[in-house]
Amino acid sequence: MSTMSQPELAVTMTEAAAVEVRKFMEMEKVSPEVGGLRVSVQPGGCSGFKYSLLIEDKPADDDTIVAQDGFKVFVDPFSMQYMNGMSVDYVTSMQGSGFTFKNPSATGGCGCGSSFSA
Repeated sequence: MSTMSQPELAVTMTEAAAVEVRKFMEMEKVSPEVGGLRVSVQPGGCSGFKYSLLIEDKPADDDTIVAQDGFKVFVDPFSMQYMNGMSVDYVTSMQGSGFTFKNPSATGGCGCGSSFSA
């Protein structure tokens, strides 16, 4: 009898980010028991990779699922290699409001704050 264990993944959401995610899930009528927030890394952006956030009804079969405060975070296998130790925050400033990313795996970034190199 074999059991598969999912790799350890440390992705944290600040309380400010978690509040916003829960608001978006409620607006989209996504159940926190099944659905959650997909956090992914995609090729592109001005530094080579960009972050993507998307509310989804359920995880994909190969996702790693990270429990957060009142919802789940879904991470696909490609993105996982770039996201260990990452934190997601939600900030409000004179320039506007939005999610920000602090990623110890990033070796460079740009002024937009949502693009990085690894």
